Amino acid sequence: MAREVGTEGRLGGQADVRGVAGTWRALTDSVNTMASNLTNQVRSISSAATEIARGDLSRRITVIARGEVAELADTINSLTDTLRLFADEVTRVAREVGTEGRLGGQAEVPNVAGTWKDLTDAVNLMAANLTAQVRGIAQVATAVARGDLSQKITVDARGEILELTSTVNTMVDQLSSFADEVTRVAREVGTEGKLGGQAYVRGIAGTWRDLTENVNQLASTLTTQLRAISAVSTAVASGDLTQQISVAAHGEVADLKDTINQMIVTLRATTKENAEQGWLDSNLARISESMQGQHDVREVCQMIMNEVTPLVNAQVGAFFVAAEPGGDEPLAEPAEWRLCAGYALGPDAAAQSYRPGEGLVGQVAVTKDVVLVEEIPEGYLPIRSGLGSTSPRALVVLPVLFEGEPLGVIELGSVRPFSPLHLSFLERLVGTIGVAIKTIQVNRRTAQLLAQSQDMARELQDRSAELQRTNAELEEKAAQLSAQNRSIEIKNAEIDAARRGVEEKAQQLARTSRYKSEFLANMSHELRTPLNSLLLLSRLLAEDPERRLTDKQREFASTIHRAGSDLLRLIDDILDLSKVEAGRVDVEADSVDLAEIRGYVLAAFGPHTEHKGLELHVDLAPGLPSTITTDPQRLQQILRNLLSNAVKFTDAGRVSLRIEPAASELRYEVPTLDAARSVIAFVVSDTGIGIADDKLGMIFEAFQQADGTTSRKYGGTGLGLSISKELAQLLGGAIRVSARPGNGSVFTLLLPDELPAALATEPPGPPGTAPSPRGSAEPILLSGPGGDGSACRLDGVTVLIVDDDVRNVFALTSALELHGLRVLYADTGIEGIRLLTEHPEVDIVLMDAMMPDLDGNETTRRIRRLPQGRGLPVVFLTAKAMPGDRESSLAAGASDYITKPVDIDRLLAVMASWVERSRVGRTAGQEPVP
Repeated sequence: MAREVGTEGRLGGQADVRGVAGTWRALTDSVNTMASNLTNQVRSISSAATEIARGDLSRRITVIARGEVAELADTINSLTDTLRLFADEVTRVAREVGTEGRLGGQAEVPNVAGTWKDLTDAVNLMAANLTAQVRGIAQVATAVARGDLSQKITVDARGEILELTSTVNTMVDQLSSFADEVTRVAREVGTEGKLGGQAYVRGIAGTWRDLTENVNQLASTLTTQLRAISAVSTAVASGDLTQQISVAAHGEVADLKDTINQMIVTLRATTKENAEQGWLDSNLARISESMQGQHDVREVCQMIMNEVTPLVNAQVGAFFVAAEPGGDEPLAEPAEWRLCAGYALGPDAAAQSYRPGEGLVGQVAVTKDVVLVEEIPEGYLPIRSGLGSTSPRALVVLPVLFEGEPLGVIELGSVRPFSPLHLSFLERLVGTIGVAIKTIQVNRRTAQLLAQSQDMARELQDRSAELQRTNAELEEKAAQLSAQNRSIEIKNAEIDAARRGVEEKAQQLARTSRYKSEFLANMSHELRTPLNSLLLLSRLLAEDPERRLTDKQREFASTIHRAGSDLLRLIDDILDLSKVEAGRVDVEADSVDLAEIRGYVLAAFGPHTEHKGLELHVDLAPGLPSTITTDPQRLQQILRNLLSNAVKFTDAGRVSLRIEPAASELRYEVPTLDAARSVIAFVVSDTGIGIADDKLGMIFEAFQQADGTTSRKYGGTGLGLSISKELAQLLGGAIRVSARPGNGSVFTLLLPDELPAALATEPPGPPGTAPSPRGSAEPILLSGPGGDGSACRLDGVTVLIVDDDVRNVFALTSALELHGLRVLYADTGIEGIRLLTEHPEVDIVLMDAMMPDLDGNETTRRIRRLPQGRGLPVVFLTAKAMPGDRESSLAAGASDYITKPVDIDRLLAVMASWVERSRVGRTAGQEPVP
C-alpha cells in the first residue's frame, strides 16, 4: 500500500491481510483509512485540478481535510477563484476590444502576482497596443473618408499590423497621387480648358486603376468631343459651313452636337439664301442700270441676251419683240413677235417670227404665263461650239410685260435644269426689261411726235412764206395792172383769181392748223394716259410705306418718276408753244402782290440753288407799287423759266432777281404802254456761262438753248424762252437780254403795271356758274402739304372710277386703297350708271372723258338725272387738256376737272374737299354747286 499509494501513485488500494486481528488489524485498518482518505483527497484535488486544466473554473475542492492537505485545497480553491477572475477580466477585455470594438479596455485582477500578474499586464499591453494601432488606423481611415489624404499611420507596430499600416499608408499615398492627378486633369480639362490631359498614378491596380482609366477615358472623350466641336466652330467662324461634328457622343453632349450640326445646316441654308438674294439683287441692279439711257430696242435686247444667258447658265437664247409684219416699230397690239436678238443661235434655228398662239413663243405672248419645259428630247435644239454640239435639257419661255401689255418673249435653253434662283431672277428681270423697252418706245414715239411737230411748224412757216410771196405777187400784179392801164374786166378777173388762190391757201392753212391742233390734242391724250399710271405707280414704289423694297429699288422708282415728270413737262411746253402760236392762250387780269413774288422765288428755287452751292438774292427796289395788275399764272410761268435757265447755266456764284421801276429809255420797248402807265422791270441775272453776241438773236427761237445750239447739252426742251417771249407779249410787255461769254447773262422782263384792257380775256365757264380756274394742262407733280390730312378725311369713303383704261384704273385703285378708300370700277359709262343705281353708298365719282359708246360728258348728264346723282360730286380725271375741254365738261355737270397725270396728294385734296362739301350739303338739305 505504501508502494502503490506513496510511491506508484496508485490510489484506491487497500491492505488486505487475512487472518489478522488486534493491533495488526487496527494498523491495517488505519493504513487502509489513511489510504482511503488520501485517495479521496488527492482524487478530489486531481478532479478539481483536471477541471481547472480543462478551463472549468467553477469547481471547488470540497474534501474533508486538515493540515497541509486542507491548505492545499484552500490554495487550489484560491487559485481557482483567481483564475476565474483573471479569465473573466481577460474575456471581458477580449470581448470589448476584439469583438465589440470598444477599444481602451483594461483587465483589472486584484491580488494577482507573478505569472498571473504578468499575464494580466500582457493582456492589458496587448489591448492598449491594439487600441492605439486600431485608433491610428481608424483616424487615418476617417481622414481618408473625409477626403484628407495628408495623414499617415504613425503607431508603433510589428508583423501583420505593421504590414497593415504600411498597406494603408501606401493606399493613402496612392489615393493622394490619384486625387492630385484627377484634380489636375479635371482642372486642366474642366476649368482651364487645356484638353488632352491624362492622369498618371504609379503602382495602382484594381478599382483605383479602373477609376484612373475611367477618368482618363472621360478626359480623352471630352477632349475629342470638345476638339471636334471647337474645330467645327472655328470652321464656321471662318465661314466654312461644310464641316459637321461626327464624334460619338451621348446625352447632353450628343444634344449639343446635334444642335451645332443643325445650327450649321441652318446657317448654311441662311448663308446660301442670303448669297442667292445678294446675287439676285446685285445682278438685277447691274442689268437694270445698264439698260438706263439706252435708245435702241435692238441694242437693249442683244445686250440682255449677252448678259443674261450665261448668267443663268443657259447656252442658247432668243429675244422676240412685238412688231407689225414688215415693220420695225413695236406696237401695243402686235400681229406677230419677231426675233430681235439671240445668243449662240445656229443657222438652222427655229422660225424668225410667230403669230399670237403660234408655238410656245406665240402662246406665252397670249397667255402671259411663264412656260418651263424639262427633259427635252434629243435633237430638239442643238447647242454648238467649235468642238461639237449637244441638246438642251431644259427650256424656259418668259413674257416681257408692261402693265399687262405683252412687249416681247424671251426663250432660253440650258443643258442642265434651271435652278429656282435663276427662274426667280428671270421672272423679276422681265418686269424691269418691260419698263426699259416701254420707256425706249415712249421716248422714240415722243421723238417722232416732236419731229412731226417740228416738220409741221416748218411746213407752216413755208406756207406762211408762200402766202407772203403770193401777196407780193398780187401787189406786183396790181402795180402792173395800174401801170399798164388794162381794162377793169381783166383786172377784176385777175384779182378774183388771186383772191380765190389766197382763200384756198388760207383754207389750207386753216386745215393745217386744225390738223395740228387735233394732232396735239391726240398726242396729249395718248401720252398723258400712260404717264398717269406710270407716275402714280412709280411714286407709290418710291415712297414704299411698308419698306418692302431696297434703297436701290426705291431709287429706280424715283428715277422713273422723275423721267416721267420730265416727259410731262416736255409735253406741256409743246402744248403751251402751240397754243401761243395759235393765239388760243387766255389772259386773266388779277392783282399781284410784288412782295409775295419774293417769297415764291425763295421757296421754289432756294433748295436748288443751295444744292448747287449758289447764292440766291431777291430784291425789291424802292418806289415800287405794292401791287400790279396782270395775269399771275403767266407772270409766274415767265419768271420760273428765266430763273430755271439762270440756275441751270450757272455752276458758281449767284443768281438774283431784282424788281424795280424800268428806266425811261426802256419804255419804248413796251408798245402797248399807255403814256399814263409805268413799266416794271423784273431783272434776272446770273454769273453763269453767258451768251455770245451772235447767239443772242437765236435763243428765243423754239428748241434752241443758251449756247445757241440744239445739242441738248444742258437738258430741257429749248422751248422755255420762246414761250416766255410770247407770253410777255400777251401780257403787253417784252423781254430783253444782255450777256457775254463767261460773264453771265441778264434777262429783263418789262411789264406795264396794269394789263391793257384789250389784252385781257373773259374767263370761260358754263352759264350760271362762277368763273373757274383755266383748264391748264400743267398738273402739280410734287407732293404738296395736306395730302395726309386729306387721306384721313377720306378714310372709308367709297369712290366709283369710270374709265376704260385698265392701267389708269389699276394705278388709281392701288393709290386710293392705300389711303383707306373703297374703290368700285366701271369700264363704260353705262356700266358706271348701273353701279351707281346698285350702290347708293358711293360718295364721289372719278370720270374719264374719252370712252367708247358713251363719253364722260354724256355719262355725267345721265348721272345728274338720277335721284342719287343730283348732289353727287363728279370729278373729271382725264388726259384731255386742250382749251374748251374743261368748259364742256363743266357744262355737262362735272364738279371739277383735273388733267392727267395727277399727283395723288392733289387728287386726295380735291376729293376730300368735294366729299366734305357734299356731306355738308346733304346735312343742310342742299346740293353742292359744280
